[in-house]
Amino acid sequence: MFLSELYRYPVKSGQAQGLQGSPVGLLGLQGDRRWMVVEEDNGRFLTQRAWPQLGQLKASAGETGELLLELPGQAPLPVAVPAADDALRGVTIWRDTLRVPDAGDEAAAWLSQWLGKAVRLVHCPEQRARYLPNGYGLNSDRAAFPDGFPLLLIGQGSLDDLSRRIGRPMEMLRFRPNLVVQGAEPFAEDGWKRIRIGELEFRVLKPSVRCIFTTLDPATGERSADREPLTTLKTFREKEGDILFGQNLAVDGSGWLEVGMEVEVLE
Repeated sequence: MFLSELYRYPVKSGQAQGLQGSPVGLLGLQGDRRWMVVEEDNGRFLTQRAWPQLGQLKASAGETGELLLELPGQAPLPVAVPAADDALRGVTIWRDTLRVPDAGDEAAAWLSQWLGKAVRLVHCPEQRARYLPNGYGLNSDRAAFPDGFPLLLIGQGSLDDLSRRIGRPMEMLRFRPNLVVQGAEPFAEDGWKRIRIGELEFRVLKPSVRCIFTTLDPATGERSADREPLTTLKTFREKEGDILFGQNLAVDGSGWLEVGMEVEVLE
């Protein structure tokens, strides 16, 4: 088994960025979901579930470490990383509330004009990261702005099996993984507790609960008329009302991941 794909999502619900290699640590892949768009008036987070156009937002690291935002037909906007204790704004992501630095008026105006809604862009420095959902992981584990966990792994065999059942290929990016593993049986990851990739060990914490987000085409943002892949997943991957696909992970320590690294199941 080996690591076949690596992805990060610099802005929550924005476009994926495919990587050949990446540092990885407490908050997952370096730069993954460290930025988030929130409503200006109440700090509530925005995602493609209600705002599918967020899937058009491309973000990358600029030459001096700033965030570079790009949209079709608009000039790119560089956004400086705000200081960890400056312009703190209260934000809400699911059941979590936290105070994080605001990225400033220029970014807010640029995004608000595009979305047609008053929004702000916020950043999560490591020292302001969230605890994981109650009952999962260690007290030392943290996450920035993913739905709950620092890393998401999916086996390529699982996606291939799902595509076969649906009758057409499903894109891996519908499921927003960070790590894709090739060479395992379909849904083998369901039984893993600890794995090693390269020199790093990862703990498998819980299955990923899937939602309407997966019915969006990652290239166009259009929703599947037949509600796939949820329709098929519901027939064989539903447990106690939750539809499960992929596994959430945390990493012990920090290091480097690279496509092609061997994946070893430890437990």
